[in-house]
Amino acid sequence: MKSLVQTSIRVVRQNPGTLRPRFPHSPRVRVRPVTYSLCFLCAVSLLLAQGTRRIPPATIGTAPGPRIVPPPPGYRFPNGQSYVYGVEWHLFNAGTATVRMDSADVQERVTAIGDSAGFVNTFLKVHDFFEARFDPRTFCSLHVSKHLEEGSRKGQTELAFDYVHHKSVLDDKNLKKGESRHTENDIPGCVTDVVSGFYYLASLPLQPGTFNTFVVSDGVRTTDVTAYVEARDQVKVPAGSYRTVRVKAEPVSGPLKGKTAILVWFSDDPNHIPVQMRSKLGWGTLVFRLQRLGK
Repeated sequence: MKSLVQTSIRVVRQNPGTLRPRFPHSPRVRVRPVTYSLCFLCAVSLLLAQGTRRIPPATIGTAPGPRIVPPPPGYRFPNGQSYVYGVEWHLFNAGTATVRMDSADVQERVTAIGDSAGFVNTFLKVHDFFEARFDPRTFCSLHVSKHLEEGSRKGQTELAFDYVHHKSVLDDKNLKKGESRHTENDIPGCVTDVVSGFYYLASLPLQPGTFNTFVVSDGVRTTDVTAYVEARDQVKVPAGSYRTVRVKAEPVSGPLKGKTAILVWFSDDPNHIPVQMRSKLGWGTLVFRLQRLGK
């Protein structure tokens, strides 16, 4: 989805579990590969937002500034759990997405695979693979890898976060043309990325009426995103019927400000399983529905 790894997530959070209250006929579309990729990864990223431990009720306080708060003692990540989603575009079958988390020695590893299907394959065949690693003690992102196959475009991206030198190190390769780009940019002492950042978001209590503003580094730029916890809904998907909490996330800075918003429905339980997601851009809407849980 210009890949959503080109946006970022800055989380304004006080103590662990702290949230601030919120006050009162199919179109003919020429979909560019980079645009489809951006939306696809955006959707997958939100679908990754889930946790497995009950968090204390939200409190209100004065934020000391954007920072990543380490997980509470005893926090359990859903290692070995995978989620399979069906993707719809204008009611057409657009493909599938599979996301999974595993322990990787002293790191946590998140993978996401997106494959187009059906009608979408007639104008854009997509096979994307994403991997993100982060430090489970701090939630600080360590590395992001992307392999994109979108129509005739093929690319490989490696992004490393060097906290000793406060630099992001980005290597981007166009596998078809043989071109490469190396970029280094300043970063703060701890950042999250677009893939693993939503695991961090899901560690919040997600109480209706609260919101959270956060930033993700993509190695080049950052984009502030505000996630509003709107309401509780009953949602039925192929995997079953769920009592959910609806969260709306939208960019509040950068090139996507005012141009898109994403709705994600998390199970209203300690797991915060993302059971449905809707992402709307100018050329259409993608809907992700949970098909099944796997190991």
